[in-house]
Amino acid sequence: AAMHDMLMPESLLAIARAGAGVNNIPVDKCTQQGIVVFNTPGANANAVKELVLTGLLISSRKIIDGYNWSQTLKGTEGVAAAVEKGKAQFVGPEIYGKTLGIIGLGAIGVLVANAAVALGMKVYGYDPYLSVNAAWNLNRHVVKAANMDEIFAVSDYITVHVPLTPDTKETFNAENLAKCKDGVRILNFSRGELANNKDMIAALESGKVSRYVVDFPCEETVGVDGIITLPHLGASTPEAEDNCAAMAARELMDYLENGNITNSVNYPNCSAPRIAGHDRICILHKNVPAILSGATSLFSSKGLNINNMTNNAKGQYAYTIMDAEAGAENITDAIKAIDGVIAVRVIK
Repeated sequence: AAMHDMLMPESLLAIARAGAGVNNIPVDKCTQQGIVVFNTPGANANAVKELVLTGLLISSRKIIDGYNWSQTLKGTEGVAAAVEKGKAQFVGPEIYGKTLGIIGLGAIGVLVANAAVALGMKVYGYDPYLSVNAAWNLNRHVVKAANMDEIFAVSDYITVHVPLTPDTKETFNAENLAKCKDGVRILNFSRGELANNKDMIAALESGKVSRYVVDFPCEETVGVDGIITLPHLGASTPEAEDNCAAMAARELMDYLENGNITNSVNYPNCSAPRIAGHDRICILHKNVPAILSGATSLFSSKGLNINNMTNNAKGQYAYTIMDAEAGAENITDAIKAIDGVIAVRVIK
């Protein structure tokens, strides 16, 4: 759904994307209107991991080339003899003992790393934002690279698992590809724009890159020798689709019914258990001074006691949950009037 030209009504509270990418959603506009945008990171991680492993194998063993060639033998005599004579052109190396470099150790990157270790590969990982949970789940044999240059220098295969941002766009460009081993094989199951296609094609022609496997075909990459284009199959399993849909539904329900935010791309994660018999006041606001003091003073002026308050910030924006005695709906207009407050909601 292309939502950039959609009119967002005032009644709209949240949008959930059953997947990781939110390029089709006007996130900045939603943030300014107090619309929380969710995604579902990790719900399709296993599906993508399995396809990455497939990518490793088809980038090495010339499986697709061999399959296509064998189909041309249909209707000819002596197929078995022709196969034995022609198979030498499809020789490719094993992945066992080779080095895999992983850029991005989120839900997918960790699964790929652990699976590659189990397959006998040496694995280097780089992620400056490695979470505690990801670190706990990572196989102890994975080597932590100091920077991306180390990944480029040591890897026989490189797979990337990061979101598309101004900083990550065209990670695979001429300058970085020149740092790689000759004959490196590169896998991109994250976003097509993480590679400069012209630089990648030039690297393939020079032999710097042996194969480029990309899950995002475009006019520049389709039909190019050395590039294996897959039709965005990363999350195309019934299990992944079910997982994403269920996760999106749970996120929306928890926000609508309890005010809790989990996996939002534009507002901070913030949650608290409900207190029976209390109203929950949810405040979306800018991350600036005096908003919380202004809101709490309004509760005091009406003689309303706040039993619990949770606050978290994400860049320029913040979110506050307050559990107070019944009657909080009487001061919502006053809270909304505080400079920097974007939206206020009371949940009974």
